[in-house]
Amino acid sequence: MKIETKYNYEKVWRLTQEKDLLEIIAQEVGDADVSATLAYIQESIKNGKELGVGSCKFRKKK
Repeated sequence: MKIETKYNYEKVWRLTQEKDLLEIIAQEVGDADVSATLAYIQESIKNGKELGVGSCKFRKKK
């Protein structure tokens, strides 16, 4: 699945690679399990929803 990200201060969605997603999640959630958080994001957005984690939003590439 291809995932796009956008911080609250940005206006444009960007296609993001998985290694970069893991870095973003680590910055946003701190000590939480990064891999489990990514799995939760993937499951939540697979039907076209957007999900916010900290100051970053995630969505499935259209």
